[in-house]
Amino acid sequence: MKTSRHQQVARRKRRIDWRLRPRTWTAQPRPMYRARNVQYEHGDRIRGLASGGIGAMHRLAQHTGLVTAIDEHVEVLKVHLPYHESDHVLGIAYNVLSGGTCLQDIERRRQDEVYLDALGAQRIPDPTTAGDFCRRFDESAIEALQAAINETRVRVWHAQPAAFFDEAVIDADGTLAETTGECKEGMDIAYDGVWGYHPLVVSLANTGEPLYLVNRSGNRPSSEGAAARFDQARVLCETAGFRRITFRGDTDFSQTEHLDRWDAVGVRFVFGYDARANLIGQADALRPRAWTRLVRRPAYKVQTEPRERPVNVKKAIIVERAFKNLRLEAEAVAEFPYQPVACTQAYRMVVVRKNISVEQGDQRLFDEIRYCFYLTNDHETAAADVVFLANARCNQENLIDQLTHGVGATQMPVDTLLSNWAHMVMTALAWTLKAWFALRLPESGRWAARYAAEKAAVLRMEFKTFLYAFMLVPVQVVRTSRRIVFRLLAWNRWQAVFLRGFDHLREPLRS
Repeated sequence: MKTSRHQQVARRKRRIDWRLRPRTWTAQPRPMYRARNVQYEHGDRIRGLASGGIGAMHRLAQHTGLVTAIDEHVEVLKVHLPYHESDHVLGIAYNVLSGGTCLQDIERRRQDEVYLDALGAQRIPDPTTAGDFCRRFDESAIEALQAAINETRVRVWHAQPAAFFDEAVIDADGTLAETTGECKEGMDIAYDGVWGYHPLVVSLANTGEPLYLVNRSGNRPSSEGAAARFDQARVLCETAGFRRITFRGDTDFSQTEHLDRWDAVGVRFVFGYDARANLIGQADALRPRAWTRLVRRPAYKVQTEPRERPVNVKKAIIVERAFKNLRLEAEAVAEFPYQPVACTQAYRMVVVRKNISVEQGDQRLFDEIRYCFYLTNDHETAAADVVFLANARCNQENLIDQLTHGVGATQMPVDTLLSNWAHMVMTALAWTLKAWFALRLPESGRWAARYAAEKAAVLRMEFKTFLYAFMLVPVQVVRTSRRIVFRLLAWNRWQAVFLRGFDHLREPLRS
């Protein structure tokens, strides 16, 4: 970062810190909002843009080679009049990164002269053209688009430190995408009565990146096609240089016919397993000394002093109205060998026994025992750590929630299964670009520890927070003969991180 720019950022921070400093106030005769004589006028020479971070995202797409990769792999347009495939794909992703929530919001970008100048575009596709572009995709074109994104993803990974490649943890899960439409090809009714689609999400838990997205009819099983996508993700991660691969999934994904094959190629797997009668019988037959108390790790570390817990309003209502309540008393963990029918060898079955107190009001009725089972080929990790590793897969639910409610990837706004699949991949690219921006943040130098913490924070950041911290930043856009200058007009606490990341994007991507 240039010294002068660093000083400007520090000066803006000092000004806001001064305004918000702790003070002993006296009674104020007037409200705090005191602006009067407000006027509006047009600025002919000064032109502003609300989504000032879009320039950095476009620079990221160029810097990583994403633009070139899309145009090389995806061929759905016979003639480029006037748009290329990358213009359409990035147009949908940039709309989301600029705060858009649906295809119709592209028209707002299209009508914004400053937005067009900021991206060096004379024009961009309108919403109707964007929807028509999605309809041009067949399955092979969608796979080509995901291959282009993953090819770029590997280049971004190669620039990471060596420790990044110790292990790749790959998660898979399905999610229901409800639609109120009645004429969408491929839609069907799901197990819970919801009409729509049932996408499959295969992601890298290390970074929260969706590696493969597959759209399926609403009545398909959650695990359908997951084994093939697990294999694709394994090849992708091994090609990138990861030294260990781990598969995780819930009970629907314990596809026993593939376990021997995955074990043979060195893949570690941890899958939830249905609590069937034979497994419960084996767990009940274990001797008492086979069980070890399971101590959960605290959700967070108290930085100062523990605070007094407030009154539990929910518990008081349950007691008052004599509702039935299930309360977890204790957990214990054990293990035993188990060979599924479809496997030729036995694996390790880790079982958690939950002692649950069944209460009604303030009366304790009886204790209930429930079991959770986890099948793994890892014979070295402690049983408790296997449970924690399996439970950590729940973080993929947060990723799916961000793809659903953050970027709107599962809106299904077009009219066929394949076109909605293509739209889902293009919209999810907005989340991927966020992850890549975080991965490209430098974490070396004098302040390496702080930089690494900031990088991890951006990587974990929710999409809405990322929008307000890095994207929806007001700027003045100045076009010269050789440059497009984004002049920041406001400050927030992530601005130094943003500028440091952008400076890094101006250098070549070195693997």
